Amino acid sequence: MAGRQDSDDESRRIIERVARETDPGGTSFIARTAKGARDHVAAVDADQSDPIEYWGTRIGRALGLIIAIGLLIWLVLFIIQS
Repeated sequence: MAGRQDSDDESRRIIERVARETDPGGTSFIARTAKGARDHVAAVDADQSDPIEYWGTRIGRALGLIIAIGLLIWLVLFIIQS
């Protein structure tokens, strides 16, 4: 009986989560992911009172993003030319 109750509770939590994630009024997965990426590159989580850490984090993350995109482009071109 207790196992059935746990299963029912878990099922309700899953259904509520799916309803929240697919609700048209809420933010979509893509919008949340884009906001998270933008906040990460913009160093929102860095210490705002320390300008060296703040700008160093922003520059490092931006360079990492540019390098990752460059490597991805290189990989695609390498695969296409092979």
